[in-house]
Amino acid sequence: MFVHHFKYSVITLFKNKMLIFWVYAFPIILGTLFQMAFSNVEHSEKFHAFDIAIVESDTVQNNEIYREAFRSLSDEQSDHHLFNIQYVTEDTAKELLDNQEIAGYVVLTDPVNVIVNSSGAEETVLKYAVEEIAQQEAMIHTLINADMQGAFEAEQSHRNPEEIYQQAMALIQDDTVNIEDVSGEHLSYIVIEFYTLIAMACLYGGILGMVSINNSLANMSNQGKRISVSPAPKAKLILSSVLASYVAQLIGLFILFVYIVLVLKVDFGNHLPFIMLLTLAGSLAGLSLGILVATGMKANENSKTGILISVTMCGCFLSGMMGVSMKYIIDTHLPVLNKINPASMITDGFYALYYYDTPDRYYQDLISLFVFSGLLILLSIVSLRRQQYDCI
Repeated sequence: MFVHHFKYSVITLFKNKMLIFWVYAFPIILGTLFQMAFSNVEHSEKFHAFDIAIVESDTVQNNEIYREAFRSLSDEQSDHHLFNIQYVTEDTAKELLDNQEIAGYVVLTDPVNVIVNSSGAEETVLKYAVEEIAQQEAMIHTLINADMQGAFEAEQSHRNPEEIYQQAMALIQDDTVNIEDVSGEHLSYIVIEFYTLIAMACLYGGILGMVSINNSLANMSNQGKRISVSPAPKAKLILSSVLASYVAQLIGLFILFVYIVLVLKVDFGNHLPFIMLLTLAGSLAGLSLGILVATGMKANENSKTGILISVTMCGCFLSGMMGVSMKYIIDTHLPVLNKINPASMITDGFYALYYYDTPDRYYQDLISLFVFSGLLILLSIVSLRRQQYDCI
């Protein structure tokens, strides 16, 4: 009986055109629109090397630390290509800066001067790079002085200062100024939007759970009336319907993942197994939400569907679907709202995979989704057991 009812529950769900659209077609359509809308924006936001000038002087020629650092940061073949550098006189540098042909210029005095006209991102990066080089220069001098002092105290008069200098340079050769563009890996707008899309698809699975429960309720469908008067164990019939809904939902999510990864070419990195696990938990949360709406509300199926879709879209909005800053705003001013919002739990779990070195927050979100699902299912069982009918 269980397998038979499970089989026909799946068939019934796939014959419902409304369900097929909202659970299968709508996320794919929305994902395509995301790709079209945000791919060019993301490309334009990627960091590019910018123009600066260095004022020519004897200090530039004699200061190997600065000369080698700027050479590395301006090497077009390097992974850390940051600057397009011109070596000019100070008057020429001022003219280039006034004409906005460069972001700023560097004068190697003591201390080093960075001249800019504004405080934008490029100017900030230039100041940061020069500060890092200055710190490295100070570190080298400290190491040289310490080594010379040690050699003097040990009466190692044979130590060559040039040898000490080269050793100091070797000690920090792996500590060079490396400013990399990691926006494609950690700050991808389009990946963040697809996180919320997956969360929405998980919660839309609640429509499947709602329809399955409605088909088992005597006041909602003719099938429910037959189930209510049949001698078959009702718990098994309802469980088979819910399981059929979950399987149908997972099929839709699998299709969505295949489309996102293989067709839209969205890169989720090497965290795909963890993403899939979080998606399974999110799907269960969406399913339990649909079951609670079906059992706890006295309304027709269209009204329940409208309410469920509204709740889902509101949750996705608060989790950052319509603007990535919204999740931060809610976390700052009303954090408890995101603690009970399943869409925020799902997206927060995705963020945790990329922004944290340890999986603690990811597992916290995962457990929260299971607790959320368990509470809603418990409330649904209580509501279902209290339902009585005067006549059928």
